[in-house]
Amino acid sequence: MAWLFLAFALAIHVTDEALTGFLPVYNSVAESVRASYPRVPMPTFTFPLWIGGLATGVILLLALSPLVFAGRRWLRPVSYVLAAIMIANGLGHIGASLYRASFAPGVYSSPILLAAVALFISAFRSGHPAAQ
Repeated sequence: MAWLFLAFALAIHVTDEALTGFLPVYNSVAESVRASYPRVPMPTFTFPLWIGGLATGVILLLALSPLVFAGRRWLRPVSYVLAAIMIANGLGHIGASLYRASFAPGVYSSPILLAAVALFISAFRSGHPAAQ
């Protein structure tokens, strides 16, 4: 269930980012970083490419759900990586808001991304003999 919750949390977060103007902020940061550090590969995106890529990611997570429920072992490391990325994403939006002393785009839904801790714990328990 943690996998499904995170897929829906990500969909809500993407909607939040789209509605609060995240992409222009990200693109300006990416351009600034590339100007200062040319070897750092931070791409910029057009809105259709950005929203299309994120929507595809959410759809992929939902499509993989039956395999997660079936207990496919190869999805355990995927769960760890996904959980780490979502926790970092949520903390990044919250940290940016604290740094800027104003709400950063995407921060409203960031706390639900921190629920990815549940996915991490669930993945750990599914492979730990003492939890079975």
